Amino acid sequence: MMLNTAAKPFVRLVERYLPDPYIFVLLLTIVVFAAAVLFEQQSPQQVLQQWGDGFWGLLSFAMQMLLVLVTGYMLASTPLVKAILDRLAMLAKTPGQAIVLVSVISLFASWLNWGFGLVVGALFAKALARQIKVDYRLLVASAYSGFIVWHGGLAGSVPLTIATPGHFAEAQIGLIATSETIFAHFNLILLALLFVAVPLVNYLMLPSAKDSIYVDPAKLDDTPLPEITQQRPADKLENSLLLALIVGFAGVAYLVQYFVKGGSLNLNIVNYLFLFLAIVLHGTPRRLLHSLQQAVQGGAGIVIQFPFYAGIMAIMIQSGLAQSMSEWFVSFASAESLPFFSFISAGIVNIFVPSGGGQWAVQAPVMLPAALELGADISRVAMAVAWGDAWTNMIQPFWALPVLAIAGLKAKDIMGFCLMQLLITGVIISLVLTFV
Repeated sequence: MMLNTAAKPFVRLVERYLPDPYIFVLLLTIVVFAAAVLFEQQSPQQVLQQWGDGFWGLLSFAMQMLLVLVTGYMLASTPLVKAILDRLAMLAKTPGQAIVLVSVISLFASWLNWGFGLVVGALFAKALARQIKVDYRLLVASAYSGFIVWHGGLAGSVPLTIATPGHFAEAQIGLIATSETIFAHFNLILLALLFVAVPLVNYLMLPSAKDSIYVDPAKLDDTPLPEITQQRPADKLENSLLLALIVGFAGVAYLVQYFVKGGSLNLNIVNYLFLFLAIVLHGTPRRLLHSLQQAVQGGAGIVIQFPFYAGIMAIMIQSGLAQSMSEWFVSFASAESLPFFSFISAGIVNIFVPSGGGQWAVQAPVMLPAALELGADISRVAMAVAWGDAWTNMIQPFWALPVLAIAGLKAKDIMGFCLMQLLITGVIISLVLTFV
């Protein structure tokens, strides 16, 4: 296949030169430090101060991200969800069908919620690999590729932020309803195109049998639950269905009350929802704790890397580097082309600032005045920033960490395939944002 042939050099390039995400964040720290000194006339002492002061600035967000992984894993590993994923996996009879199916499921789950999509995609890839002999690298890459739609979906941080009363740019642009962003015609058309293109591209990258790398299905089996004992009173509590259901349904009752009173989705509520659904669906505290032990194994990368990203973000924002990068792109834009340049600049900034909400805080002060001055469509410019953030996640290994941890792979194993997706989806997204 043509894309299979075209993808080979990208796969070899990434396998040879892409370091572990921890090494990547160390290198990014050095690059951003040097850029702030060279291009923003900041002294090394100033940049060092910015880096150190900002290093712990994302602790709350890091905990939220860790809980996204942990609660998402616990929910996705409940007997009910795993049974659904195993049943869906039986629909695939060939390697090509497995690639398409995992792509579609991941796209849909990521559209619902990005954290859920990452975990479900990885677990579904493992379920498929247990049944079908298919290149495991591409299978996991396909699971991760669905993540590209998250910022255009129901949990997109930019469209939800500008629809929330009191957001930091409300004085400039007011409130923009999700009907003008998430459910706008251009965004729905873009989603429809990606739901076709992403699985198709993954399918066309399927390696031949001699070039494929397989995984032993036995290595993908979940750790079995320890044998149930009822020798101590504590054992009875750990295996108490009643205890779990009382607390679990209390949490669910709070959520019902919260939404009845007009509460809206945010990261804390999503994590709360996933946690208490997992408590109910696992049935006993012991099953939940067993799932938790498996989930936290994949959280090491988040714990160690987020402080470094916080330091990078602090340098980018306080030195003016992020603003300079964005301003350079928009300096030659028009009302019609501003969404395109917003998209491209957001894609670049995302390499350094991998938080969607953090990126909007960096770019909104630049993009919104430019849009107002040029008379551009504010909602389209905002969504262009959102899509730029989602787009380069295909080569930003940070958000692949949960998927890789669950699948048992390294970033270099999948990024070659993701780079091909980056090139093709970039063309689709930019054309829709500019012309539709």
